[in-house]
Amino acid sequence: MVEADSGILAALFAVFYVGLAIAASGHAILNKQDSRAAVAWVGVIWLAPLMGSILYLMFGINRIRRRAAELRGEMPRVDQGSAVRAYAPEDMGRELPREMQALARLADRVSRQPLLTGNRLTPLSNGDEAYPRMLEAIAGARQSITLSTYIFSNDAVGRDFARSLGQAVRRGVSVRVLVDAVGLRYSVPSIIRHLRRERVPYARFMPTRTPLAMPFMNLRNHRKMLVVDGLLGFSGGMNIAAGNCVESQPRHPIRDMHFAVEGPVVSELQTVFAEDWAFSCREQLNGERWFPKPYAPGTTLSRVIPDGPDENLDCLRQVIVGALSVARRHVRIMTPYFLPDATVQDALKTAALRGVTVDVVLPLRNNLPMVDWACRGQLEGLLQWGVRVWYSPGEFDHSKLFTVDGRWCMVGSANWDPRSLRLNFECNLECYDPRLARSLERMVDQVRARAEPLELADLRNARLPVRLRNGIARLMSPYL
Repeated sequence: MVEADSGILAALFAVFYVGLAIAASGHAILNKQDSRAAVAWVGVIWLAPLMGSILYLMFGINRIRRRAAELRGEMPRVDQGSAVRAYAPEDMGRELPREMQALARLADRVSRQPLLTGNRLTPLSNGDEAYPRMLEAIAGARQSITLSTYIFSNDAVGRDFARSLGQAVRRGVSVRVLVDAVGLRYSVPSIIRHLRRERVPYARFMPTRTPLAMPFMNLRNHRKMLVVDGLLGFSGGMNIAAGNCVESQPRHPIRDMHFAVEGPVVSELQTVFAEDWAFSCREQLNGERWFPKPYAPGTTLSRVIPDGPDENLDCLRQVIVGALSVARRHVRIMTPYFLPDATVQDALKTAALRGVTVDVVLPLRNNLPMVDWACRGQLEGLLQWGVRVWYSPGEFDHSKLFTVDGRWCMVGSANWDPRSLRLNFECNLECYDPRLARSLERMVDQVRARAEPLELADLRNARLPVRLRNGIARLMSPYL
């Protein structure tokens, strides 16, 4: 009797296991676009009885994109209609070379954002230049202020911003501040009590109740944007933290680049913020207070490219690949975290093989050792095909710059890693402006002039424990 019961239980388990494995395998085959990933998961599912299917259910299904789509996909898009004028495709031939026209069309289709004329971007180095300009703009605000940031530190700089925002509120300016819920935890206690004391309207983006919740590490709002009166914007890679004021010699200095932005593209930055705010608070920001008639102080063609694990998934990655494919002479990349996926790596290698000079400048001292190890673990394949890698000494450099042929550049919040390009909400600006692109190239070249080149022999001659450490970290790169 016992043996019969055991046989029945074994048969039921076998049926359950086979059914679950078939269902999980079918899902992987139908949904994994990368055939290697599909084969790997099917192997795990069948070779590890039951546990393989459980692992696939936990980690193999792309819940990041699905959940983001559920959370944001039905939010109404903010449409300013005739408030901004898009650059007509038929005008491209008069001002852009053929390869830049192709890139502009690609970005137009991928991002579904307008390419706008009449903009001006001014580079600002470190918090020493950026913060006084931002605080001056807040102090002069008359109608509205919107601020979105990942880290808003509770330090001297953070408290200066909180006080300035509070003063604007007391002047009758409409203020909205959006801070990522995880970014707030970089300071203990957080800046929230100072914002409350100043009566600044604020919201947390995707707050989490438990550190083990999936959104704790993913679906973060990594955007950094300040828009004043709907006309003057600031955007780039800089958080609000005292460490960015390098001249004051903080304990942990961070070099970074930010940009003052003027022109019609500021309305698109405001639109990105308005959508994030509506998602977080269910409050719609519209009307002339938030979206006044834009003006055109410059000549830069620019486009906002929002990216995130929702309807904007892979926008930035596709634009990056497109920009590398049209490069003819040189590419300059500066980023703190460099973990490009196979597609972007292939684009970098192909550009180098075509004779394009590809320079990647990385910080020698990284604030995330695991990311640095993983990066070094995958650089050999790039170096052997002609990509040049440089490590800049000194303070940790958080700058994010990308230029092509002295004609095109992209700046913003996104790093060259899976977290930025697949898991976080980011916002970049692409610009068609030779003067701006060449000025950023000079900045990268100044850093490269004092940097150490990474040689292929350096990686191959490294001690075995170091190579194993880097290789193991590289395996974790999709999650770093």
